[in-house]
Amino acid sequence: MLENFPFYLGLLIIILLLIMLANKIKVAYPVLLVLAGLAISFIPGVPVINIEPELIFFIFLPPLLYEAAWTVSWKELWRWRRIITSFAFVVVFLSALSVALVANYLIPGFSLALGFVLGGIVSPPDAVSAGAILKFVKVPKTISSILEGESLLNDASSLIIFRFAMIAVATEQFLFYKAAASFSWMIFGGVGIGLLIGWLFMKAHKYLPTDANADIVLSLLTPYIIYLAAEEIHSSGVLAVVSGGLLLSNNRHRFLNSRSRLQGINVWESFCFILNGLVFMLIGLDLPQITRGLEEVNISLPTAIGYGVIITAVLIVGRILSSYGAVVVTLIARNFITVADSRNPGLKTPFILGWTGMRGVVSLAAALSIPVYLNNGNGFPQRNLILFITFIVILLTLLIQGLTLPYFIKKIKLTDIYDPIPRDEAANNIKQELTAYTLNYLKTNYSEQVKSNNSLQHLIQKWEHRNNGVDDESIGTDLKDIYLDLLVQQRQWLINKNKEDKTLDESIIRRQMHYLDIEEEKLRYI
Repeated sequence: MLENFPFYLGLLIIILLLIMLANKIKVAYPVLLVLAGLAISFIPGVPVINIEPELIFFIFLPPLLYEAAWTVSWKELWRWRRIITSFAFVVVFLSALSVALVANYLIPGFSLALGFVLGGIVSPPDAVSAGAILKFVKVPKTISSILEGESLLNDASSLIIFRFAMIAVATEQFLFYKAAASFSWMIFGGVGIGLLIGWLFMKAHKYLPTDANADIVLSLLTPYIIYLAAEEIHSSGVLAVVSGGLLLSNNRHRFLNSRSRLQGINVWESFCFILNGLVFMLIGLDLPQITRGLEEVNISLPTAIGYGVIITAVLIVGRILSSYGAVVVTLIARNFITVADSRNPGLKTPFILGWTGMRGVVSLAAALSIPVYLNNGNGFPQRNLILFITFIVILLTLLIQGLTLPYFIKKIKLTDIYDPIPRDEAANNIKQELTAYTLNYLKTNYSEQVKSNNSLQHLIQKWEHRNNGVDDESIGTDLKDIYLDLLVQQRQWLINKNKEDKTLDESIIRRQMHYLDIEEEKLRYI
């Protein structure tokens, strides 16, 4: 391990430089990292990176899922729950089924159970890849909300399929009634354990005498403990982490102070930045080892590439067709039930949703977690071919869809038919309403101080001119308590506003809440 430390250090530096380059040339960094890893792997003398398969999920998935749960809006998740669950469960299952049938028919010696193993691995799109691409182009909030919500749940559904398929391969049988019971326990047990442990950590943050550093360490431990606890009781660790993360995220202002929230954002962004970079570089670095595995089972490289291309085509076409199918189902369902929005999105939006099907972290982790040997001592059938096909799927979807998605978005010129007013106008309206509420609260509850204190009068004048904030000249130490009370009232007003206005983009509220945290931190240095 120590002799390879310079290599690992250099790898981190390369990842950092490549992500800088990707931002400069406006290309999704997963594409560059995979290609760079592939190029590095052919350099003579490069150490072979081996990670224990059973540790893959535990190292990478819990923190990445937890961070995603903190980022996603629960309100948007609930608003688009039907289409999100359609993509996360129905589309994933149909994708896995399509892959299983094609692989079983096309690849010699590939049983249906092995087909579902492969299908469970490659069926979930990667949110990191899509997010890295979408930050360079402007897309309607509707699309980004659906993709964020789907990414939280499709990992769980695909890994459940993967787990049952692995059991079927190992036991050579599949009992439906046992599978149904296990499936129910994995879902409800996973959600339950996630909520329970999330609630316990929330109380720990709130009642223990923690500071910002302790809060951050607790937040780093949370996803790993939730995931491990859920897996120990044979439920879904992915759903547990997601449900626990959503609970804590939705209540973050109840148990974390402003400093913990501000510092925690920076720590988590840096931590996930490293994890994502490593895992995409690992995809490229693993190819030579996977290729050598093909030679051991006498499968030619062109043949294996052909299988990978066909599976990739099945996934791309299947997701696009499913996107249009989801729209058709929604338009039919609006005649019988209330849907989030009954307007016809046309032909453009489903195509973009269908084209955002790049594969990445979860697929790699699932593929590498396949054991080399079964419990009976026999080698896992077709393991090397499954690994290679997974690599081809990840590489092709990143290159084909990842590089062309920005072009399609710019060419199609999507308009958000779901937002009643433009985002900038909505943000400005929130600022105006918050200022009016704050001035009214201040004049009502601190009327005597307003009359007698020049600094407070100066602060009111700044707010009236929409220049919110404090500085060294506008507030003294005697007014800090008043200003802290105002910040508390403003946060509560924003929380209530977010709950009451169902069409309001929650990211606008979160940005304003972040600004209030910064204001509160400024008081420490005045």
